[in-house]
Amino acid sequence: MRVAIIHYWLVGMRGGEKVIEALGRMYPEADIFTHVVVPEVLSEELRRHTIRTSFIAKLPRAARMYKSYLPLMPLALEQLDLSGYDLIISSESGPAKGIIPPEGAVHLCYCHSPMRYIWNMYHDYRRTAGPVARAAMPLLTHYLRTWDASSAARVDRFVANSSTVAGRVRRYYRRDAEVIHPPVDVSAFAPVAPEEVGDYYLMVGELVRYKRPDIAVRAFNTLKRRLVVIGGGEMLDELRALAGPTVQILGSQPFAALRHHYARARGLVFPGEEDFGIVPVEAMASGRPVIAYGRGGATETVVDGHTGLFFDEQSEDALIDAIARLEGLDLDPAEIALHARQFNPARFERQMREAVATAWVEAYGRQPPAAVPEAGAPIPLSRRRPAYA
Repeated sequence: MRVAIIHYWLVGMRGGEKVIEALGRMYPEADIFTHVVVPEVLSEELRRHTIRTSFIAKLPRAARMYKSYLPLMPLALEQLDLSGYDLIISSESGPAKGIIPPEGAVHLCYCHSPMRYIWNMYHDYRRTAGPVARAAMPLLTHYLRTWDASSAARVDRFVANSSTVAGRVRRYYRRDAEVIHPPVDVSAFAPVAPEEVGDYYLMVGELVRYKRPDIAVRAFNTLKRRLVVIGGGEMLDELRALAGPTVQILGSQPFAALRHHYARARGLVFPGEEDFGIVPVEAMASGRPVIAYGRGGATETVVDGHTGLFFDEQSEDALIDAIARLEGLDLDPAEIALHARQFNPARFERQMREAVATAWVEAYGRQPPAAVPEAGAPIPLSRRRPAYA
């Protein structure tokens, strides 16, 4: 069985790329198609695969300015020749699902979210855009919405990374989606002894406006309590200027530092609304409770009153109240870590194998033509030399 994996762009190793890694382990012979790729930032697992790019990669400064070419990506996807592939798995958050599947192939879309900047967060993005982009967005996004909605008909089966996203798939595409939460490498994290836990809170993630990191910085300025912030992004300098003496903004950090802080923080602060949210799961795998805004994917991973708690309004006062409530709880780090184990990669791969089999039966009334390799199966030697085209 020939397998093609379609991903919007490969320019870092975030949650979407972790899903591609897991799919690559399931299908070690799969080819990966994307608009642009920066090989040096990818994991060894991804670099083992043949990675092919659309014509977007040939455009000026595409590796940096790929988002500027968003209006051309529908055309680029439709130019990808997928003849001969039996199974196509598209990974959608940017444009990916709009390929033209060959006759006889099954197309399963793993949806991280319908494109936020043209759907549920369109007005937020337009408000913060520059004057030229703000003027162009209404016309361009109207075209992209029309194409995005119509291209959903090219998908045989949708899988969403959370119930929140499944609701968006239903709203914007009028399609049902099975929910399969993304894989989290929970085995990489563990609780530490109580005496090693510090008296500070932690916030981790990309520092962008929709994640509302400013709420946490302002709250801890007011409380005069310690907050450590890990992550880079467009708001990094702004938050450093905003931070008081008790708020330490470290920027991007290596994995070892991240793991150290996860295990030793008093708790994780998560003020944004995420589609799923891997960061809370990693914190819980480290035995630490999560204080999360009570919307989006966090409501599917954090158990209120047991592995953390929620606040109902994205405001400084609501977060301050939640911190006080958390400190009145007696939560067991071992139970928190045990809860996080359910989001392990083996569970994801098992559920995805079942989803692929279901899609095949629905399309053709039979099982896939070849069994999916078990998780952790050795990579054939022929796959150990990467190729980029």
